[in-house]
Amino acid sequence: MEWRDEGLIIGVRRHGEASTIVEAMTRAHGRHLGLVRGGRSARLRATLQRGNTIALVWRARLDEHLGSYAAEPLSLRAGRRMGSGLALAGINYVAALMRVLPERDPHEGVYEAASVIADALDDGALAPTLIARFEAQILAECGFQLDLSRCAATGVTDDLIYVSPKSGRALSAEAGAPWRDRLLPLPAFLREGAPPNALPSADEIADGFRLTGFFLARDLFALHGEPLPDSRAAFLKAVAQGLR
Repeated sequence: MEWRDEGLIIGVRRHGEASTIVEAMTRAHGRHLGLVRGGRSARLRATLQRGNTIALVWRARLDEHLGSYAAEPLSLRAGRRMGSGLALAGINYVAALMRVLPERDPHEGVYEAASVIADALDDGALAPTLIARFEAQILAECGFQLDLSRCAATGVTDDLIYVSPKSGRALSAEAGAPWRDRLLPLPAFLREGAPPNALPSADEIADGFRLTGFFLARDLFALHGEPLPDSRAAFLKAVAQGLR
């Protein structure tokens, strides 16, 4: 069996003396692993780094086998991240988020979003916004989509500033006022139709991660008996340091 695709590397581990097992989020084949023979060589070491995009040829005798990868570089970003604690923490966390998706289950939208994030991780102003939105996208891909398009109580689409922790649906300022102490804040950059390159304030970023983190913890990671990944806390710490 054989297929060709492109993939964003999200994990690399040693296999034997000279080879590596590469985990990649591919465009058409989902999160997929493969053995790269000679992957620890000087020629391939710079290519097989987390956050790089590579062209892949996967071969195996049977579909259920691990199989082997032939890899060629497409976009080498790892060097740009070396001096950035935010970028290193960000790619680790993005990888952890994608690991909640079933292996070999195609999610082209996730691949596209993760690739955009990988290009922007050295932008301390934009990266947190993109990753908060990515958290909401992962929730949706797993069947827990937040409804942030209209007020759950009145149907209006304006002045949406709250989210119900019970339903994951937005509420307007007027409808949510009686219960505001029990509701989660909805920052403007997470609302439907928000500009893709919006640069929210530090408080809005904190509100965004509070919102997505609540639902990630309750509806996704808790189902597997796990807490939120440590890489999330490391990323949020790097964000906070960068916003000081």
